Order: sequence, then structure tokens, then C-alpha cells
Amino acid sequence: MGPDVFLLVLCLFGATQALYKQWIPDTNYENRSNWNTGVVPCGRDRVAFPAPGSVYVETAHSVQEMILPPDGELLLHAGAGFYVGGAEEPGCGSGAEATFRDSDALRWFDPALWRAALTPDDLETGRHGVFSVHEESVPCERDDVVFRAATSFRVDTSSSGGGGVVTVRSVSVLGQTFSRQADLARYLGSASGRAQFHGGSALAVEPSGCADPAGCVCDNSANRGRICGGVACPPALPCQRPLRPAGHCCDVCGALLSVRFAPGFSLLSYRRRVWRLFLDRPEYAAVQLAMSRVPGAPPLTGLLLGGAAADDRIQVVVLDGGAGLLAEALARDLLADVDAHGAELGILGAEIGASSGNGGGAAGGLVGALVGAFFGVLLLVLVGVGGVVLRRRGWRPPSVAMPTMPSMPAMPWSRRATVDEALGGPMDAGFENPMFDTPGLMPAVPGIYGAEMTPISMTTPGVYFVNPAYEDHETDLTV
Repeated sequence: MGPDVFLLVLCLFGATQALYKQWIPDTNYENRSNWNTGVVPCGRDRVAFPAPGSVYVETAHSVQEMILPPDGELLLHAGAGFYVGGAEEPGCGSGAEATFRDSDALRWFDPALWRAALTPDDLETGRHGVFSVHEESVPCERDDVVFRAATSFRVDTSSSGGGGVVTVRSVSVLGQTFSRQADLARYLGSASGRAQFHGGSALAVEPSGCADPAGCVCDNSANRGRICGGVACPPALPCQRPLRPAGHCCDVCGALLSVRFAPGFSLLSYRRRVWRLFLDRPEYAAVQLAMSRVPGAPPLTGLLLGGAAADDRIQVVVLDGGAGLLAEALARDLLADVDAHGAELGILGAEIGASSGNGGGAAGGLVGALVGAFFGVLLLVLVGVGGVVLRRRGWRPPSVAMPTMPSMPAMPWSRRATVDEALGGPMDAGFENPMFDTPGLMPAVPGIYGAEMTPISMTTPGVYFVNPAYEDHETDLTV
């Protein structure tokens, strides 16, 4: 496959933002881990299949004796089969009781039994395998489930609550892909389907997938008990402040990056960028990185900029298998990249948490600054509009009583002579004010203030004012 064709395949598969989750165990006859002896039986061995199931046989085998269960199947590849008479087979030994392992205990919701990749080619080559937290290691409802073509298997699909439905985007079995529920139901009712799938929950497909460029939340929380029930967490960790990523069953040593994104952000593009610029570096070869969309607290920016799910975050989990120092170094490189190029990537900002105890950090690109300025102006506008509305409805701010000021001391008025002298003679009195020009307007009231008080007498001050509005008409207004 050429590079252009490969890129086209990536774009087509990435448009749905789904991952390919492949079932790891198999029930193949040639897989020595499926036998209690640890080796594939030979001509002197007695072979027993105690439990029902489906067993894939790729080549011809010699056996001394074979015991089959009441129900089950042997899937024979071209040229495969069994015969008796290979007692002289080199290296066979004196013969043993070879028992095929019981595979009924292999559960769908065991995160250790799945691996993920972006494309089917990545599943085959192992390149760019996607590390996931425990809940997301199990197939989500928008993922494509793959059982390898030349293998058989047996899986218990029982979900929490019993009688439920396990939904995925598609199911591929023995090279055949089922994306329609009717086709899958027909296969599940066949002899092979009954031998490969069992349990208390039905398997269903819903081909809609995830059309959001920012990805979709993988909600396996209802089966968290089944997912985490078989996970063995380490008893002690070599870091000061272990972290618990969303969707993970155990504390980890490493770093977490919480990325706030804007409409138009592409999770697939950002994942490719991180792989190309950082994970391909030799110093980060041992680092594992999980990246997915997770629910988050609803910020004000999310409510106004991104619709119903704008509060979600992109969680980036970085682990290095040790104390987390190398993982923290990579996380801080990612934080610096967000600070420098966040606006180009559709990222509003990011925060970091590290298990080393060195403290966190935050980054925000130009978009984050613009959003902050926008909401600052918006807050001022809302306060102003709210004040106008309240005043129109008759609301008035409560009055505040001012403290009584002490009376000012009397100041003598002795400016008349000074003003007359400055103007070169007596001034025209201007107009008379009866409030001040009438002598004896406020006569003394005997006894009210005491005998020592004298009446107040108002006299004409002899001051007038020239109004410049009338100077152009050369008119002096004198009453």
C-alpha cells in the first residue's frame, strides 16, 4: 500500500473517530498456551476437549486418542485434520494427557484481553497501538470489534445487570464483517456463533459511529464493576502523589493533561501531531500515552461556545512504567506546544497534573485570551443592561444617611472695599434680591435665643455679575 493510499485510508477510517479493538486470546489448536502441558500434542499423546467451544486447526496432527465434548466445533483449515499412527514422531516423548484449557472464563469486559489501533493495518503490524485507560480498553459502542481471521475464540459477553445488550459499531469474525444487526443475529444463531459467544447479554451492532471531530465519550461506566473486578492494582507505587485518571481502575505514576477544546477541534489530528512530534522521539520510546474525550465540569465558556457537550475535556494520560519523571517531561512538552500553537489546533488551554509532586501548570493560547476578554466585556454589558431594566421597573438604590457635619465657623465678609478698589470705584449693585436686600427681614424675637442675641440685618452687598452673553450687545443689565 502506497503512502498516498495509506493516508486516504486513515482519513476514511478517522472520519468516524472510532477505534479498532481486537480480541487477544484465541482457541487455536496450534497455540501451545491453550494446553495444560504447555506444548502442542503429538502422536503419542491423548487429547481431551472437556468444555464446549470452537477450536481452529491450521495443519494436520497425529494423536493417540481424542475425547470430544457433547457440543462444540473444530474449524479445519485447508489441509488440516487428525490421524493416528504418528507414534514414531521425532521428539514426541512417551506420551501425555493433553487437555485443552477451558476458555469459558474469558470475559468481554476484561480490559487485559483487548488491544486497540486506529486502523486494521495498525492492528496487524502493531504500529501506533493505542494505549487506553481500563474502561476504554474494552470496546465502546462506537468501536469496531475485530476477531482475527485465522483464529477461533470463545468469549463471555455478560454485562452488568444481566440480560443487557452489548453494542458496538461492527463485529469482524473469521474475515467476515457484520455491520447490520440482522446479519449479526443470523450468525450468532449458527453453530459457530453459539460456540464462540456465550453469556447473559446479547451482542448488537449500531453502525452510526462517532461523527464528532472531537471524538465521543466512551461510556462503559455501567460495567465498571466488571471491568475493574479483574484488574490487579500494584500494592505500592514509586511516586509521591499517585494519580487516578478518569476511567482507570488504579492509581498511576505519570502525568495527566486536561485539554479544553473549541468547536472544530479534531482529536484525530491532535493525536497524529503528538505521535509525530513527540512519541517518535528516541527519549520517549518507552512512554505510553492515552488520549480520549472524557466528561468534565461545565465551565461558562463551554455552555456558550460548544453546545450540550462543550464541557467535555480531552484527557491525555502519560505513563513511563517508573516514577513518572519521564512522563512528566513529555506532558510539559505538550503543555508548551499548547501554549505556542493552541489557537491553530482549536485548543483553548490545558492544565497538567504530575505524580512527582513538582506542582501543576496551565497553558492557554490566543483563543483562551480572546475568550477571557470577550467574557469580561460581556459581564460589563450585562451589568449595565440589568441596571437599566431595574430602574425602569421602579427600583431605586437604597438611600444612605450621611453623618451630620459640624457647623463651620463664621467668616467675616469684608471683600467690598477690596473689589471696589480693584475696579476703580464703586460698583453698580446690579439687581436687587428681596431675600437679602430688605433690612430687618428677620427681626429679633425676644427671648427665643436669649438677651445677648441681636437681630440679623441684610444689606446690599454692592456686587453684580457681567454676563458675557449680553456683552456683545453693549448692554448692562441693571435693575
